[in-house]
Amino acid sequence: MLAAKGLETVADLLYYAPFRYEDRSNVKPIAQLAPGEKAAVLARVASAKMSGFRRRAVGLFEVIFKDEGTGTLLARWFHGERYADSLLPDTRVALFGKVELDKTSGHRLMIQPEVEILSGGDDADETLHSGRIVAVYEAAAKVSTRIFRTLLDRILKEIDLPEDPLPASVRMRIELPSLAEAIAETHCPSPGTDIRLLNEFRTPAQTRLIFDEFFWLECGLALKKNKARLAEGISFAVTERAREQIKQMLPFKPTGAQRRVVQEIVDDMKRPHPMNRLLQGDVGSGKTIVAAQAAVLAIENGFQVAVLAPTEILAAQHYTYFKRLLEKLDYVVGFLVGSSGPREKQQVKKLVTEGFVHMVVGTHAIIQDDVSFSKLGLAIIDEQHRFGVSQRLDLMKKGNQPDVLVMSATPIPRTLALTVYGDLDISVIDEMPPGRKPIRTKHVPDSMVEGVYSFVGQEIAAGRQAYVVYPIVEETETSADIKAAEKMFLHLSEKVFPKVRVGLLHGRLSAGAKEAMMREFQSGEVKILVATTVIEVGVDVPNASVMVIEQAERFGLAQIHQLRGRVGRGAQQSYCVLVTSKLGDVARERIRTLVESNDGFYIAEMDMRLRGPGEFFGTRQSGVPGLRFANLLRDTEILEQARAEAQRLIEEKPGDELRAVVTYIQENWQRRYGLVQVG
Repeated sequence: MLAAKGLETVADLLYYAPFRYEDRSNVKPIAQLAPGEKAAVLARVASAKMSGFRRRAVGLFEVIFKDEGTGTLLARWFHGERYADSLLPDTRVALFGKVELDKTSGHRLMIQPEVEILSGGDDADETLHSGRIVAVYEAAAKVSTRIFRTLLDRILKEIDLPEDPLPASVRMRIELPSLAEAIAETHCPSPGTDIRLLNEFRTPAQTRLIFDEFFWLECGLALKKNKARLAEGISFAVTERAREQIKQMLPFKPTGAQRRVVQEIVDDMKRPHPMNRLLQGDVGSGKTIVAAQAAVLAIENGFQVAVLAPTEILAAQHYTYFKRLLEKLDYVVGFLVGSSGPREKQQVKKLVTEGFVHMVVGTHAIIQDDVSFSKLGLAIIDEQHRFGVSQRLDLMKKGNQPDVLVMSATPIPRTLALTVYGDLDISVIDEMPPGRKPIRTKHVPDSMVEGVYSFVGQEIAAGRQAYVVYPIVEETETSADIKAAEKMFLHLSEKVFPKVRVGLLHGRLSAGAKEAMMREFQSGEVKILVATTVIEVGVDVPNASVMVIEQAERFGLAQIHQLRGRVGRGAQQSYCVLVTSKLGDVARERIRTLVESNDGFYIAEMDMRLRGPGEFFGTRQSGVPGLRFANLLRDTEILEQARAEAQRLIEEKPGDELRAVVTYIQENWQRRYGLVQVG
């Protein structure tokens, strides 16, 4: 019952965070209640009845309460069926809510008040749940907020709280309360505590618990980073030949940001320790050409390079790109994906093992047990957020401490990058190649979609190409998703653009069919490509100037921004049209953000605010830590402070304090965060 919430021990309960607080210290007899005030009342049920409305099935539950002879209070709950079995005549309760006056009966009235059943006549029980500021917890199955409050009260009275593991030097420097005091105050706030600060999670006690979570997380990541930095790795030499090969390969003059990032990567690769670097850059900023330069340096030092991509389409795109760049330097590039034929797979694996392939590009197929490298020196992982942390480690094991370059076109807000990728150094390409015009984004209701098609027709007539994209919500496409795309394909090809070549691309097509369709679109034979989100990453057609996204309200912000980045790759003005049906408040805010901004980092920040950090990455396995008190959006200042303190402690290495920190993390880390193990 409680295990589903991760509550398996007494310590877990102590770290179960209330989600809000109520000030029930204003307990009054019913007769003294004044309309307009918020108050707590102790009373008994006199009578109760359930009624409904004919037009709407809204169960209205009405209860009359009386206290010790002072008066009568009426309470109403809409959809009140859940109270009918518990609020029986003579049941003793604590009520908390805003007081009004019922015009019909003249009784004092509370609408939708908080209610808790009180046991017998136990005064201690009453004072625990009313007459004070009380913590409100999220219920777990049949364990109500009231039971949590009772359990925690008993634990705090009967059990010695754990010894404070936070180093005394840290606690004194930033003036934090002790752990015991912080836990007690968080679950049972002292009288007079500011209720506003409590609900904003800004009291000294709450700040201590928030700081703790971030501090241990950042200590663990810093220790892991230090351990990796001290490991023996490959020291790559920057030779004159390597420089010449890179110059010969580059198809254009690098931007200032690309040059800066390449220098950061090269400096890492020259050190005799493994590189662990995250390369972030908006769609189209030129991350792949940066990765290609790192690859040349590795190959010129006699090592192999592995490029891991999350989908076969993206892997194929990378393969084509790297092959075009590297084959003119006489390097051999191999391709290995799940759908490759058995004979083809066997041949590529043999060449990789024997060292005849300089770079192998592929999907999960390259981290299978039967793939071995002759001399792997550099692992490049694209769209890291689509992989689990373990897959990065699996690829690293294919070599002897190879350098790792992780690429992401999903801009990650700084606070999230510090926690999810805290063990990586971060490089950011914050400049777009010259000549790129910002994409103009428009929002159109689906009732006006014919106007959108008219605009697409004009762009096609001017020699351009267009995408029409359908959403898939899950990682895998359902038959319904594909049917929607197929239906649109038939509608566009037969009714709207009968004289224009329209193509269809979705995840259920064979690898060969996908590649053939992409070739036809890239060559310009296909003018309009109807697709599901398989084209989210990796498709590069500079002549495409329009991206129409149907049912855009079903996408996350970051995903639409990724899709939008498929256009705007040539010199002409490009457009993204978001077609939506009825919008809720959150969807409206998402669409507004996209229309107003092309800044990937701003969009990522908004996406995380609207969806929360866990959903921002899509899966739990992506490495978003399970924080109980801390909030990555609300507590950025505390995170920065905790990170600075963690780094200070680990860099100064004050003997016993550091040993105690390492021991604490080893004993508590994996279960609390499920993220990183420290050796």
